[in-house]
Parts: sequence; structure tokens; C-alpha cells
Amino acid sequence: MDNNKIRMAMVGGGEGAFIGAIHRIAARLDGQIELVAGVFSRYPKKCLSTGQQLGLDPSRCYHDYETLFREEAQLPQSQRMQFVAIVTPNHLHFPIASAAIKYGFHVLSDKPATLTLAQALMLQNQLSDTHCLYGLTQTYTGYPMVKEARHRIATGALGTVKKIVVEYSQGWLANTNDETSKQASWRLDAKKSGISCCMGDIGVHAANLAEYVSGLEVNALCADLNTVVAGRTLDDDGTVLLRFNNGAKGVLMASQIAVGEENNLKLRIYGEKASIEWAQMEPNNLWLREQNAPAQLIRTGVGNLCPAASKATRTPAGHPEGYLEAFANIYLNFAEMIQAHCQNNAVQNQDFDVPGIKEAVRGMAFIENAVVASAQDTKWHPFTIG
Repeated sequence: MDNNKIRMAMVGGGEGAFIGAIHRIAARLDGQIELVAGVFSRYPKKCLSTGQQLGLDPSRCYHDYETLFREEAQLPQSQRMQFVAIVTPNHLHFPIASAAIKYGFHVLSDKPATLTLAQALMLQNQLSDTHCLYGLTQTYTGYPMVKEARHRIATGALGTVKKIVVEYSQGWLANTNDETSKQASWRLDAKKSGISCCMGDIGVHAANLAEYVSGLEVNALCADLNTVVAGRTLDDDGTVLLRFNNGAKGVLMASQIAVGEENNLKLRIYGEKASIEWAQMEPNNLWLREQNAPAQLIRTGVGNLCPAASKATRTPAGHPEGYLEAFANIYLNFAEMIQAHCQNNAVQNQDFDVPGIKEAVRGMAFIENAVVASAQDTKWHPFTIG
């Protein structure tokens, strides 16, 4: 064990779990974090097998998360875990995070933060009474060109934002036979995923990206969520009209039944002077367009980019960076946040560019507001939290 590294435990992410492996790769990419313990499966043999494959001490592969936190809290401070990465299905996010905070451990959770908005608000209240840090892996905020787009808007390159269009299209749940995979089955189960599949899984990413880049907040919406594949009880497609707190209008489209689509997340923001466009499948490109002028292509690693974009870039220009690196940027920033906290510095998520409990609450509020609005005939609904 390297005492110079931030020590991480993980709950979830055992054999056959896609996102757990992604989190572990991201955590170790910059050499600042070491995985020291975990509960990788509810089945003890699978948990131990995963831990051994990862080179962990068998004594630190625990049977359940309560035991993990209790036993780790009893270890010397120089050895015990410092934060937990939560990579389970949604219904377990809140109890694990709440237990970790109770034992004084920091939390980095996969999104959405909880099963319900009420749980997210409870978690926010719990955090306010502690010194524990909380981060949320809203992955797409980690891309360098997303940070550059945010900087351009914040410094006035677009002028006043007038319209936002964000689209997230996938095709992996287009047919009934797509439901048999482990990744699909729990997302389509309301007991594990919550009241929404599509909006809870990818729509919340699109909403977060729109707010993060624009610097605005949704304050009203009109939603039309659909269950396209017969036999499902949760949405697999939807469109949401948005109003933002500066008066701008927007459209959010999310679908998991768009045949042929892979992971097509696109953002376009139109201002009074210019517009920007970014697409996750070409993440090194950011388009800036002004009226009656040639479009400008801004590339990762080229030219004079903002500090946040430069910090998030690891390779020379022309060497593509993507999903793993974006994930890693959140882990690196969270590690730096913990290091500052350990030095008795007052830390805020925004100072380290880490999505936190505010984004967690707004994400859950988006999901619940969209589902409620879709079920009613009233056109516009205020965006409410609690």
C-alpha cells in the first residue's frame, strides 16, 4: 500500500459489471488513488474472487457494506479507506452513501445519486452535519472540450444564451430480446432503477450537461415520456421541453430505442452572438459559430485553451482522449479535493470542478419532475425540489 495515494474502497463492480471496471480504470489512471478494499458482490465467493483478481488482501474483501465501513473504521488512519466508490444499481446508492458518511468516509457515487428525490434531500441534510465530501460521476463534465465550452459561455463568447438543444440517443434497448442482459434487466425494474429507465439513465446526463455548460438552471419543463417496447413499465424514450432561469428555451431528447445509435450525446447552445456544438462521439471537437463568419473548430490540446480544459487534457494534440479519461478527470479532481481536505483546508466542489450533492439533488429532481409532468395534461410545470 502506498501511503502517498488516496485510498479507495468500492461497493459493486464485480464480475460481469461493466461500470465497475470503468471506475477502477479511471481511478488508477493518474496514479493518485489506490483500491484497498471492497464489497464487489452480494455473493461472498464472487466478492473474494474479484478482490483476488484485483490483488487485494482477502481480509479486506467484505461480505456487505456495513461490515466494510465498520471494519475499515477500526484500522489505523494511515491504512483505512478514505472514500468509497458506489457502482451498484440505483436502489443501493442511498443506503451505501448514508452508511459511509455515518462512519466518516467520503463518497463518490455513480449517477443518479439515489432512487428518489426524497433520498437525495436526506443525503444532502446528512452531509450538512458532517465534514464528509461527496462527488457524483456525471461523466461528460470531464471532457476537455466540454470545459472549454463552459468557459467560452461564462466569459461571454456567445452573449446571452437563447436556446439549448441536447440529445442523447442509444439503441441498445430497441427490442424485447435486449432485456436479457444484466445491465438491462435492473434498469427496467422500477424497484432497482426508480420511476424512470431512459430519463433516469441517460436523460439525467443530458440535463446535467446542459446546465453545466450553460451555467443556467432549468426552472420549468413540459415532458412527453414513452414506453415504446411492449411489455415494459418504464420509459425507454422521451422528449422534454425546457425553460431556463434566464428565459432561454430548450429541448432535451433521450432515447434507448433509437435503432443503430451507439452513445450519441450532442449539445448545441445558441446565444445572441454565437453558438457552440459538442458531440460525445467526436469529443476532441468543439464548434464555435458566429453569424456571417466561418465556423471555428476548436480542438483538444491545440492553442490557448482555458485552464480547466488544459488540466483535463493528458495527451498531445491529435491523440484522441475519451470516456475513460473523462471519468478519470472526475476521480483526479476528487482525489485533489480529499488531499486539500486532509490538510484542513475548507473545500467546495465547485473549486475542484467535481459534481456534488447539488447536482445530485437537481438530477433526481429532473427525473421526478419529468415523470410527473409527462403523466399530466397540463403543459408547463415548475421545476420543483422537495
